[in-house]
Amino acid sequence: MNLRADEVPGGPEEVVPATVPELARFLAANSKGARNPVLPVGGRTSLGFGFAPLSGSLTVATSRLDRVIDYPARDMTVTVEAGCRVATLQELLKSENQRLPVDVPLAHRATLGGAIVSDAAGPRRYGMGTLRDYVIGIGCITVDGQRFKAGGRVVKNVAGYDLCKLMVGSGGTLAVVAEVTLKLKPLPASSAMGWGCFDQGAVVQGLLSDLAVSRARPVAIELLGPKAGRQLAAESRQELPVGPLLLGVGLEGSDEEVSWQVDVVDRELRSGGARDVVWVRGAETKKMWSSLTDFQVGGEPPVTIRAVLKPSRTVEFVQAAIDLGVSVQAHAGNGVVHGHLPD
Repeated sequence: MNLRADEVPGGPEEVVPATVPELARFLAANSKGARNPVLPVGGRTSLGFGFAPLSGSLTVATSRLDRVIDYPARDMTVTVEAGCRVATLQELLKSENQRLPVDVPLAHRATLGGAIVSDAAGPRRYGMGTLRDYVIGIGCITVDGQRFKAGGRVVKNVAGYDLCKLMVGSGGTLAVVAEVTLKLKPLPASSAMGWGCFDQGAVVQGLLSDLAVSRARPVAIELLGPKAGRQLAAESRQELPVGPLLLGVGLEGSDEEVSWQVDVVDRELRSGGARDVVWVRGAETKKMWSSLTDFQVGGEPPVTIRAVLKPSRTVEFVQAAIDLGVSVQAHAGNGVVHGHLPD
C-alpha cells in the first residue's frame, strides 16, 4: 500500500514521497504523532544484511526521489537525489565519457542513497576506493524532519565537519539521505582481466605479496573458490581455468597502459606459480566485472556471509570456507570475503 507522504502516519505500510520537502514534512508529522519506527529503503538490494527491522516499522521508499539536480561535466561532479538508480546515473555519466568508479551490486535496482548507507562496493575497491572517497556533499533528513547538509558541490570544499563519511555505511540509522554530490572519474579506454589457477594457498599468498609491490597497478585482485569460479565462467560466458583456487587481476587505463600492465602481470602470475593463465580483454570484460560485482548478493541461497579481515588472512579464510562447501569470493587485496552457504 503506497500513501502520500503528506498524510499523517497511523500505521501505513509504505510511504513513497515525490519530493524532498514532502519527505521532510512526513517525518516531522510522524515524529509528532504516531512515532512509528522508520525504515528507509531504496532498491532493497541489501536489506538482508545487518539487524532485522523493528516490529511495526514504517517503510519510507526513496524511489521517486530520482532527479538529477546538477551535472557540470567539466567540473567532473554530479548532484542527484538519493532515489536515482545507479545504472541510470552511470548511463548519464557515460554520455560525457565519465563514471562513478564504484561497483554496486544489482545496479539496475540499487539506488544511490541505498548504496551510500550500505557502503556498497565490489572488486574495483582495491584500486578505485569506495563511496567514502567520492561523496563530497550530502543532504539528509533526520527522523524528526530536520534537513541538514554537509560538504558541497565542489571538490575543494573543506568547511565544517566531514559528515559525508559519517553517513556512508550508516545503514540508514542516522538520517534519511535525500541528495548527494559525487566527484567522478574518466571512463577508461581499455580493460583486461587475467586469471590463473593455483593448487596451494601458500603459493597464492606469496603472489599476493608480490602484486602489492608490482610495477603494474591493478584495480582489482579477486580470489575465487571452485564453485564461484564455475559460476563466473558460466555467467560471463568465458573459458576460465579450473582448479582449487582461481586468482584474477583486473587492469584499466589507456590502451598502451593496459597492454604494458598485461605483460607485467602475466609474467608475475606465471613466475608466481599460476597455471593455465587466461586473459579476457576489451568489451568481453564488461560482463565479467558485472558478474563479479553481483556475486555478493547471490540468488536465493539459505545464508550469505560477508567477512572483513586482514588481507594477510584472506587466503586462509577462503580455504577454510571451501572445505566447508561454501561458494566463496574474496577481494583479496582488501580482505573482504563474500560467501554463499550450500543448501
